[in-house]
Amino acid sequence: QVQLVESGGGSVQSGGSLRLSCAASGHPDSSYCMGWFRQAPGKEREGVAATNSDVTTTYADSVKGRFTISQDNAKNTLYLQMNSLKPEDTAMYYCAAEGPNCSGPWLNHRAYAYWGQGTQVTVSS
Repeated sequence: QVQLVESGGGSVQSGGSLRLSCAASGHPDSSYCMGWFRQAPGKEREGVAATNSDVTTTYADSVKGRFTISQDNAKNTLYLQMNSLKPEDTAMYYCAAEGPNCSGPWLNHRAYAYWGQGTQVTVSS
């Protein structure tokens, strides 16, 4: 059973930066796809960024050029570097995984079976 634990959320002012981390356990190997999703109150969960074993990445248009997804396979950790944060980035951020032998990556949250508990990001203007 894959387990995911997010950290790194917090409160920042508009224009600031945060780096989220997602520690994975339960033997998710390199054939898994990993992604970051977010959900604001009253809104549907949306894909932010995702990656796969070939280091193919995909981003939501709203975060392109500001957010970077990366992973450290030796540490089984997924990261999301968030720069130039905006108030509309405020949400609960979730890490997700799908695999083994994932053919993604995808930004559709319904494609992912494993989820972390989330970490809150709040951006003030």
